[in-house]
Amino acid sequence: MYIKKSILSLFLVIGILVLSSCSSQKNIAYFQKMNANTDSLKKTQPAGIHSATIKPLDLLSITVVTSNPEASRIYNLVAPQIGENGTNSLTSMPTLQTYLVTEDGTIDFPVFGSLKVEGLTRKQLEALLQEKLASAFSKERPIVTIRITNFTVNVLGEVLRPGKFQTTNERLTIFDGLALAGDMSVYGRRDNVKVLRENVDGSKKYITVNLNDKNIIYSEAYYLEQNDVVYVEPNKSKSNSSKFGAAESFGISALSILFSLASLVITIVK
Repeated sequence: MYIKKSILSLFLVIGILVLSSCSSQKNIAYFQKMNANTDSLKKTQPAGIHSATIKPLDLLSITVVTSNPEASRIYNLVAPQIGENGTNSLTSMPTLQTYLVTEDGTIDFPVFGSLKVEGLTRKQLEALLQEKLASAFSKERPIVTIRITNFTVNVLGEVLRPGKFQTTNERLTIFDGLALAGDMSVYGRRDNVKVLRENVDGSKKYITVNLNDKNIIYSEAYYLEQNDVVYVEPNKSKSNSSKFGAAESFGISALSILFSLASLVITIVK
């Protein structure tokens, strides 16, 4: 009789452990409730590839290439190379400078003066400059290449490597941002991630996303923008453990395990 009870108690303990592990997995897994109908998401997603829009204080690398380098040189900002004696150096490679987007969303482009670029994508600005330069290069269509050189995101909170990350990839999802930070720890709340974003007018807003939800792809914060701050909030387990030191937390965990084992042994002995 006692043996049956002890075996029953053992299975009960194992069942509790299994259920708790399942619960933890539900809190940790991304893209939950995926099924055969997930293919329908492809039909409702917006068409085209996401591209970041230009904002004030962005640094733009603009390169104009034609068959006549002398004619296109004026549009490529090159920093003068200063030698040791203070004169221009001809031995080192020239450094391409960037165009600063002013607070009113414009850049000062050679010959054409002030151009409104705020809110445009790279491709849109490339097309605009190609159209304007068509008159200067009547025999050919110049190649215009634009990059946002200061595209950075900040990832803070319960991640492996929190910090500020700069990337040349302007099509950055929230999962890409978390990957740069080494992914979330097991103590991070995946259902309540905050994204702090600054609008072009200087106002700020918080966007809350649930990474457990497969519909995260429809969130306005799915694609990160320049200078976004991603904050991963700690779960209750981490918050509660922060009230104690590392030694105290280890001691409490060890005592809990010992009490459980003692209770199990006593049940078996009886």
